[in-house]
Amino acid sequence: MNKPSIDDILTPKPDARLRIYAWTPNDPPAAYVGLIKVGQTTRGDVNDRIRQSQGQMQQAYTLHINDVAEREDGSGFRDGDVRQRLIQKGFENVVIGASREWMRCSPADVKTAIAELKSGLRFSGTHHDSFPMRAEQAQAVEQTYAYYRSRWDQDAKAVPRFLWNAKMRFGKTFTSYQLARKLAAKRVLVVTFKPAVEDAWAADLENHRDFDGWQYLSRNTGGDPRSVPKDTPLVYFGSFQDLLGKDATGNIKPRNEWIHTINWDLVVFDEYHFGAWRESARLLFADDEEVVERTETLLAAKTKAQIDQFNETAADLQQPLEPETEFLPITTRAYLYLSGTPFKALATGEFIEEQIFNWTYTDEQRAKAAWGITHSGKRNPYASLPMLSLFTYQMPDELLAIASGGQFDEFDLNEFFKAKGTGVRAQFEHRDYVQMWLDVIRGQKDMRTGEALKLRKAPWPYSDGQLRPWLQHSFWFLPNVAACEAMANLLSEAHNVFWHDYTVIVAAGTGAGIGLEALPPVRKAIGSGFDSKTITLSCGKLTTGVTVPQWSSILMLRNLTSPETYFQAAFRVQSPWSIKNPDGDDPDREDILKPVCFVFDFAPTRALRQLSEYGIRLSPGESNPENAVRNLVSFLPVLAYDGANMMQIDAGGILDIAMAGTSATLLARKWESAMLVNVDNDTLRRVLDNPEAMAAVERIEGWRALGDNVIETIINKSDKVKELKKKAKDGDLSKAEKKELSDEEREYKSKRKQIQEKLIKFATRIPAFMYLTDFRENTLVDVITKIEPELFLTVTGLTVEDFNLLVRLRVFNTERMNEAVFAFRRYEDASLRYTGIDSHEGLTHIGGYDTVVAV
Repeated sequence: MNKPSIDDILTPKPDARLRIYAWTPNDPPAAYVGLIKVGQTTRGDVNDRIRQSQGQMQQAYTLHINDVAEREDGSGFRDGDVRQRLIQKGFENVVIGASREWMRCSPADVKTAIAELKSGLRFSGTHHDSFPMRAEQAQAVEQTYAYYRSRWDQDAKAVPRFLWNAKMRFGKTFTSYQLARKLAAKRVLVVTFKPAVEDAWAADLENHRDFDGWQYLSRNTGGDPRSVPKDTPLVYFGSFQDLLGKDATGNIKPRNEWIHTINWDLVVFDEYHFGAWRESARLLFADDEEVVERTETLLAAKTKAQIDQFNETAADLQQPLEPETEFLPITTRAYLYLSGTPFKALATGEFIEEQIFNWTYTDEQRAKAAWGITHSGKRNPYASLPMLSLFTYQMPDELLAIASGGQFDEFDLNEFFKAKGTGVRAQFEHRDYVQMWLDVIRGQKDMRTGEALKLRKAPWPYSDGQLRPWLQHSFWFLPNVAACEAMANLLSEAHNVFWHDYTVIVAAGTGAGIGLEALPPVRKAIGSGFDSKTITLSCGKLTTGVTVPQWSSILMLRNLTSPETYFQAAFRVQSPWSIKNPDGDDPDREDILKPVCFVFDFAPTRALRQLSEYGIRLSPGESNPENAVRNLVSFLPVLAYDGANMMQIDAGGILDIAMAGTSATLLARKWESAMLVNVDNDTLRRVLDNPEAMAAVERIEGWRALGDNVIETIINKSDKVKELKKKAKDGDLSKAEKKELSDEEREYKSKRKQIQEKLIKFATRIPAFMYLTDFRENTLVDVITKIEPELFLTVTGLTVEDFNLLVRLRVFNTERMNEAVFAFRRYEDASLRYTGIDSHEGLTHIGGYDTVVAV
């Protein structure tokens, strides 16, 4: 697959919206008297859809209903749901020809059915879905079934175990049920370490035709599993801490004693990566931010540092699996383990190769890209799975100074967003700087200076016109409950008018509820997702096992040490949002509302370290880590903003940064920045008017390949374009002149870009001179002009005098060169200090390019 372009990544956000309509003919034939047609569409003009559905038999009609198909909780419904509701109320569904959309009722009856659906009336057990398994889902079922059978053939009493290492959005719940169906299982127990996933397990069983006649029970639904007839397939869902937990005396909870009286056919462990194999880890089965509260009560002997570590590294607590009989008071024929990030289990060898099915994000996106080639004309089942992009931002120096430290002087998100107090009294310790950050990410405060201000406006998330639509509904992942409450308080302050357009939901702390209880307020605030704007603040809740289709971006505002936790949270925003068969007449059509989604991270080094580790772990058989990361970033583009430019980083660059902290490679790339050189018309005219300067630039490598008189061509063509654009404002351009304008503008911009690239390539040779002296007080100019002038000519092709002339004409920006030199030397000294070496004891000054500064 070709590397996604910036336009691919920043694709315009679709605005399709499903509507229900109902109409009657004005002069109906006898067979249509008393009937009303109920349909659906995503077209902006419902009448276009009605006229299309009439075909050649166009007739006058009355449109009675044109309403959005959205419930109050934000979920959608379809025309089939409206008709089904009418049938339940006793109205006749009349089939005419191939159409099943006609109902014998009044417009008021249809309006009532829609109102009931909108008010939250939820169908249960409708079994209206009929989609088949995707190829990889069928493969998972077949591979698992074959392994179970092979073990049972060897030993009829064997209890085989199998792991699905399948990314979020694979469809683990639906596919697990398909495995149970193939096994002819009558009793299935689903045990989760994250109770918030229950809605997915219930919906998949109740909505698909393959499971008609199956029964779903849980503690929330009520009901006694023992009362279900033995020939009725039963799925019981429960949390580990509830079903398998013990009371104060060490015995099974009385209400759950029934669990060991049933011989289960299949036991499924969901969200397995959270683990249950340490006693202390059991405290983590609720949402992460509740760890502190529970641990302080139940593990009073633990230190605060240990408690904080529990909160941050929930996914790292997994131990090699004990035999199930050691801790499970149940019997079963087989176990199935589900996880999107089971890295610890794979590393400890708990499962051998034949016990594992793998399906990664890369597999998914590769299948999505390849579908059109192998299945031309058929609906792409992967089309609704959006491409994820990671945007990293180097924070402005004013903010970096507040919270930098650690191994590589990295920006410490937990320190920056440290907060104290609770509820309305919660506030950030660095409140003014957090406020500054809020201003920066929406573009109100521009911390660039000098030449940087001449460049394109910084693409901060809430300031960029292409990015902002994808932040209509975002998830902000903060360090703890206090930080979430402090952020909500700050966003609501009177002066933060911009943020008042967003409904802020605090999904953190005991007040937000446990598990699924935290989800309804989010869905209510989002609604359909079209007319609202929301920010969900969390430090752990809703980061696994839940689906909120409208979330399309996540802001990582906390330190995370494990890629498991990082990508479990990141993939929350990759939930599909689409409308299938929008007009009700083409099952292969799907309107994709979210083709892309985004992760925004403000600690670049840490973020890229997570990404590289994740990519390497996804390809354990790949000997070259760069290939493993390249496979991932071919479908997960990474763009880094360094304070001046937004650049797409390749696999090599990601590994350089990840392996070396704040790497020399990243700092060296400051010498590849467009801000180092000026190619505006004024600068080019100064060069053109100076014969010595023209002679100098023509000696730059590759310059002559640009053609004769390239600078003069750029100036002339850009002046001509200005004249044509001025004329265009008056509306006086002919068709020929419009084409000329387009062609001339394209050509001069292309040539300007080529000149810029040649100058930058020249500039990248200058940093080599940083290594030619151990006298840190020396400026780079001193090194070049006084110590190694002849080498400069050899390396660059220009004399020192040539280069100084171009610097005086402002072709090169010495301010940016100073910044690049200082950044590298700060990095070099910090790296040596980390190893215990003071490379220049007593150093009081550091030389930049042409400036010396005090240390």
